[in-house]
Amino acid sequence: KAIGWRPEWRFKWEPLAGDDEEKGSAHYPMVLVQIPMYNELEVYKLSIGAACELQWPKDRIIVQVLDDSTDPFIKNLVELECESWAVKGLNIKYATRSSRKGFKAGALKKGMECDYAKQCEYVAIFDADFQPEPDFLLRTVPFFVHNPEVALVQARWSFVNDTASLLTRVQKMFFDYHFKVEQEAGSATFSFFSFNGTAGVWRTAAIKEAGGWKDRTTVEDMDLAVRATLKGWKFVYVGDIRVKSELPSTYKAYCRQQFRWSCGGAHLFRKVAKDILTAKDVSLIKKFHMLYSFFLVRRVMAPTVACILYNIILPISVMIPELFLPVWGIAYIPTVLLVVTAIRHPKNLHILPFWILFESVMTMHRMRAALSGLFELSEFNEWVVTKKTGNNFEDNEVPLLQKTRKRLRDR
Repeated sequence: KAIGWRPEWRFKWEPLAGDDEEKGSAHYPMVLVQIPMYNELEVYKLSIGAACELQWPKDRIIVQVLDDSTDPFIKNLVELECESWAVKGLNIKYATRSSRKGFKAGALKKGMECDYAKQCEYVAIFDADFQPEPDFLLRTVPFFVHNPEVALVQARWSFVNDTASLLTRVQKMFFDYHFKVEQEAGSATFSFFSFNGTAGVWRTAAIKEAGGWKDRTTVEDMDLAVRATLKGWKFVYVGDIRVKSELPSTYKAYCRQQFRWSCGGAHLFRKVAKDILTAKDVSLIKKFHMLYSFFLVRRVMAPTVACILYNIILPISVMIPELFLPVWGIAYIPTVLLVVTAIRHPKNLHILPFWILFESVMTMHRMRAALSGLFELSEFNEWVVTKKTGNNFEDNEVPLLQKTRKRLRDR
């Protein structure tokens, strides 16, 4: 923030020559837009409509809807939506599978095997609840055209329901830190960060060279990013490009999402640690960054240390006065980390006490997930799709405040 870093400083960016309408569309590369979905009744129209309205020559873009829905009614609605856009002249393809093997990775892999997909130089990926702005491709694709070493351009997420409840406000603080600090720092220093699975554009050649999509973990996006980095490719994060999306509106949905991310990251660490150590196209300092900072600290140690400190050591120190703990370890360092994380969203500083308590609870959840992935315990390879509400979240009662019967043990 102090030096005003911009991606355009390290990577060349100029408007495409095809922006001149007199030259026609030949200067535009072929782009494939993939939209994987699974029973997305509430948001399928939003994502398909946003993808079909992208500013790009109609003969140079293909919208591919990868529908793994198991509900025949929803599948029929999605197919009808695709047909309605096809009537308007859009090159849109509707693809289904007989089984949901490999989850999202399996759907993306099958989509890339289509003949028309092999003709595309770049592929943009959007989850079912993401709505890119019309100029998304015009702002991202030039990074690839002018920089042959770039494999991925990642945009930032913005949220349509970040003020819906206390839960979504807390999530907004977490994601602000992730995108503004972690993603931007990784892009600025090592040209490496984790692909967020959506709101990004990949070079097709990089996906093929990295071995394509794999379903060995539940974080197929991070897996592909690591393998592409080990092949020498670079990534660009552009925080000025924002794509609308939706935050989980219920505590149960948020826990499932966090469990999959934490468990998958730790499990992937187990899978790729040896590959990172033996990689030839990666510098020693970049290997250290990937193994120590990106995987070991963030995916394994952070949730474990936080859980033990806040939920075990501190309560014991209160009950046992003879137990001495250094102030710098239990107060100063956590306070600095808290300020660094929360300063990106000053409007929500008043909810910090709630956020601290909430994160203390989530550390137990994330630690269990990280240990499950690291040691391949039960549930380490489960995938539960996050429930969406679409445009109706403003009209509904906030799910977080709904009263439900709970057993005494759950309370």
